[in-house]
Parts: sequence; C-alpha cells; structure tokens
Amino acid sequence: MSERGPRERMVFSAAQLIRRDGVASTGMREVAAHAGAPRGSLQHYFPGGKEQLVNEAVGWAGRYAGNRIDRFLAALAAPTPSGLFAEMVRQWTDEYEASGFAGGCPVAAATVDCAESTVSTREAAAAAFAIWTGPVSRALADMGVPGERAGGLATLMISALEGAILIARAERDVRALTTVVRELGPLLDAAVSKDG
Repeated sequence: MSERGPRERMVFSAAQLIRRDGVASTGMREVAAHAGAPRGSLQHYFPGGKEQLVNEAVGWAGRYAGNRIDRFLAALAAPTPSGLFAEMVRQWTDEYEASGFAGGCPVAAATVDCAESTVSTREAAAAAFAIWTGPVSRALADMGVPGERAGGLATLMISALEGAILIARAERDVRALTTVVRELGPLLDAAVSKDG
C-alpha cells in the first residue's frame, strides 16, 4: 500500500472498510485514518464526497477481481472451468480460515447498502460486476466453452461465489464455499465443447 499515492490509498482503504463494515458504517474520517492520509485531502481528491469515494472503491474492487483471473489461471497446470472456479473460491476460504469472517465483497456490500438509495453507486456496482464477469467469460471461452454459454456461466460462477460468501460469513464456516466448488465443478467442466 505504501507505493500508492494518497488518493489511491484512500480508495483502497474505503474498499477494505466497506467490505468489513458496509457503506453506512464507513465514515470519511475512518477512511482517511486507515489510509494514513490527511482528512483535508478527502475533499481535494473526492469533491463528490462519500458517494464518489464509495463508487471509486466499488470500481477498484471490480477491477481487482477481474485482474485476478489471469493469476488464478496461471496457478493451474491445465486450466479447466472447475479449476478456475476453485481458485476464485480458494482466495475466500484461505482468508476466512486464516483471518476469520470479518470481510466480504465490497461490491456486494455497496449493492446491499445503496442500490435503492444511490443510483450512481448501483451503477458503479453493476459496472464492477461486469468488469469482473468479462475476464471470467473470456477464460471460459478460451478453455472451449461455447461463446453463447461462457457469459452465462461466468455470471453463475460469480453469483454462486457471492452467495457462498454471504452464507460463510453468516455461518462462520467455509462449508458453503466448499459446497459450491464441489457441486458446480462438474457442470462447468461439462460445458466445454468436445469439438474444441
């Protein structure tokens, strides 16, 4: 985080606090303190206030999730749809087993807190999910999933992961995460075209 400038640190900090506490409980002062930035810099960098900061944190989270897909693929000796999904889920099981269940997805948190009250945040969340879905869909297509199915399966994978994260946090157990990997894996692999 030290390599980032104050603006980037504040966006990152906002995402981290939102994933733990939600939007309503994440204050601008807490973001500045978490980022090690002067409070006065918030108005300078985010003239649109908390709404702008939240929207940028949501956008950062979508880009972060989308950019991780290449790393997940690189971790696989022979990429398969089920292997990719297992890697996507593994980051959460690893976090929860190592650090507890305090954090969730900042995009989901912002959607729950703001989708009906703040149009710009709902739009930022929808865009973040699209930014994440794109690389998953392309990876599936590269593995031989027909193009007409790749987008739908990418949405299914992200939806299952997001739902399992919520259940895992509620139960304080990774059971839902391991279940979605086990149950969706065969379906995902069966979508690979035998002709490809």
